[in-house]
Amino acid sequence: MTLSKKALVTGGAGFLGSHLCRRLLAEGYEVTALDNLFTGTKANIYDLMDDKRFSFVLHDVTQPFWGQFDEIYNLACPASPIHYQKNPVETMKSSVLGMMNMLDLALKTKARLLHTSTSEIYGDPLVHPQVESYWGNVNTIGIRSCYDEGKRCAETLCADYRREYGVDVRMVRIFNTYGPNMHPKDGRVISNFIMQALASRDITLFGDGKQTRSFQYCDDLIEAFMRYMAVSPKRIAEFFGGKPLSKVCPGSVPSSSKIVTPDVPVINTGNPGEYTIKQLAEETLRQIPASKSKIVFAPLPKDDPRRRKPDITLAKALLGWEPKVPLREGLAKTIEYFSKMSGRQSAQ
Repeated sequence: MTLSKKALVTGGAGFLGSHLCRRLLAEGYEVTALDNLFTGTKANIYDLMDDKRFSFVLHDVTQPFWGQFDEIYNLACPASPIHYQKNPVETMKSSVLGMMNMLDLALKTKARLLHTSTSEIYGDPLVHPQVESYWGNVNTIGIRSCYDEGKRCAETLCADYRREYGVDVRMVRIFNTYGPNMHPKDGRVISNFIMQALASRDITLFGDGKQTRSFQYCDDLIEAFMRYMAVSPKRIAEFFGGKPLSKVCPGSVPSSSKIVTPDVPVINTGNPGEYTIKQLAEETLRQIPASKSKIVFAPLPKDDPRRRKPDITLAKALLGWEPKVPLREGLAKTIEYFSKMSGRQSAQ
């Protein structure tokens, strides 16, 4: 009888963590979800609690943790501006100390580790679309820096643990992701718009609404996680190393002649479909026709990126992956989730 793989998911009660736990269980894993419940909630994983292959541990990743796992998925960190700016020092600690603790665990147990980084490491980009070789345009002392710089430091730790100790680490830079289990008050644009529209409150657009984002549905992202973690270390070593993509992966057609692989295994994961924030607001209202919301404008927050769009050439070449769920379809599923949540809260 083949033994089940054991996976640790930090941030396992959060938006993405709960979806990942569910997918891993469906694939036959034994899953341990680690979370301090700062932004996560047990409600996201209640349906998993009766599964004997699933366990939940209340724990903060800034403190060391021990266990024997085959795979570690590091998702622990507040990801929305409202939450990560509420306690910026703890946000930085979760990125840096939490990363070190997970890397140390991977080193001691020879586990494969996937770290979730972010498109925020590119800052307000001067390169469009953003490729993995771009170093970014980031304010190191701004109000968003606790998250942006924390994630950049976490990437540095991953790279150095790989070079110095040989830890089998892979990194994904996640672009705007949405779907069921998002926190209704996390301040992210899709959850904001949906909650405002459902309550017929004015939909707030910051700036002129012309800034762009690229939205990927959560299921698409989880699929990228699974494919990336399944790639062999040998293939990882062959693919990465600062080489032109065409030489590493014959037959691929890079989106740019200058596409090269990074020196360490990091890839963008996002939907290259680019929408203005105003277009998103209009689509949200189209899908909630009973809403009486009006679109209003407010000053743009400091350091808010003007454009955001991933180049996913590397993900296509290495994983054969690209997002499948169009915004209209994913938005409908997310609206249904928040509608049911609002209905339950109204009934209480």
